[in-house]
Amino acid sequence: MTTTEQATATSLLRFATAGSVDDGKSTLVGRLLHDSKSVLADQLEAVEHASRSRGATAPDLALLTDGLRAEREQGITIDVAYRYFATPRRRFILADTPGHVQYTRNMVTGASTAELAVVLVDARNGVVEQTRRHAAVAALLRVPHVVLAVNKMDLVDYAEPVFAAIAEEFTAYAASLGVPEITAIPISALAGDNVVTPSANMDWYGGPTVLEHLETVPVGTDPSADPARFPVQYVIRPQTAEHPDYRGYAGQIAAGVLRVGEPVTVLPSGLTSTIAGIDALGEAVDVAWAPQSVTLRLADDVDVSRGDLIAPSAAAPATTRDVEATVCHLHDRPLRVGERVLLKHTTRTVKAIVKDIPSRLTLDDLSQHPAPGELSANDIGRVVVRTAEPLALDGYADSRRTGSFLLIDPADGTTLTAGMAGASFASAAAPAPADDEGWDF
Repeated sequence: MTTTEQATATSLLRFATAGSVDDGKSTLVGRLLHDSKSVLADQLEAVEHASRSRGATAPDLALLTDGLRAEREQGITIDVAYRYFATPRRRFILADTPGHVQYTRNMVTGASTAELAVVLVDARNGVVEQTRRHAAVAALLRVPHVVLAVNKMDLVDYAEPVFAAIAEEFTAYAASLGVPEITAIPISALAGDNVVTPSANMDWYGGPTVLEHLETVPVGTDPSADPARFPVQYVIRPQTAEHPDYRGYAGQIAAGVLRVGEPVTVLPSGLTSTIAGIDALGEAVDVAWAPQSVTLRLADDVDVSRGDLIAPSAAAPATTRDVEATVCHLHDRPLRVGERVLLKHTTRTVKAIVKDIPSRLTLDDLSQHPAPGELSANDIGRVVVRTAEPLALDGYADSRRTGSFLLIDPADGTTLTAGMAGASFASAAAPAPADDEGWDF
């Protein structure tokens, strides 16, 4: 194998499925797992038994992901179901997210770490309100790749004009939100058309199957393209006879590349030093990059503790105590102006107060409802938070890792709200020209 082939074989893609109720998300996931031979024999036997007990003549592949009793009884997805599988070309972590409006927060949770979102549309119904809502959430979360899977093509006689109209409408809407890449694929999850194997019923489509696209879509970014960010998780001071003066700062590199000899700044204190050494897996290295977990050693004996951020002095982020962000409220208890919370950013947790909630976003038409006063469960809105201590916060558009945070209830540690610092949507991108052969919009 070449180096490129080896990298592809071991690469990991995190992706999420979304769409309206009964568009077939769980069936698509089940078909993907079944046809890619990622289902164990006892799992398939359990699904077949459950399907027979419900009167079905064929295995209901949606049961591979809908594990809650309420989900199986109602035939819907409620919680985020995570599935891990692999092919010879790539490893996958899949988040099957719910389609109901009241579970928007679950979709946010599942897509927050995804590099690709699969949005399903029922070919009979076309783009509906929930389709637009999930496209907007994917845009808010800066998911770099979006796949439009037009499902149930078998119920519209595999008609190309039906697919083309839906793909054109969705692509125009998603592009207006700034979604950078949209790929449209006509499928039938129930019959298996274009999920893992090409469909014999749609010879007019020459693009990839869902699995082929998942295996070949570019993942990750060039670490050297982003300024380095290193949140300190733990200070290592063995003070043994072998290492009497060792002082290392352990953590995971959130972004960028760190090199021995590079001048760095410790935030929020602003103290400066130079990287004297980098230890990775017990060995000294000269260079380390995201998302490696390493230990840094600094040339100067400066005060560094958990929650501090080490960044190159030439590209250090500004610190602030006033955080303006777009948030999705996750808790059943509303978030109100004046509420005292804890703000967790990377490894740092500080006290904070909600100073203002300027607006609530209506995802149906992307209008802003001004001064709502509070955010209820599943609401997405703008907030202004004042922290007790400075934070080295990047914009979410620049870094999904160091631009995100959580608001936490200080009384019991419950997660209240997920936040994305900076502007809501990316700049609108012009729709990509249609590829007549591959339907890559």
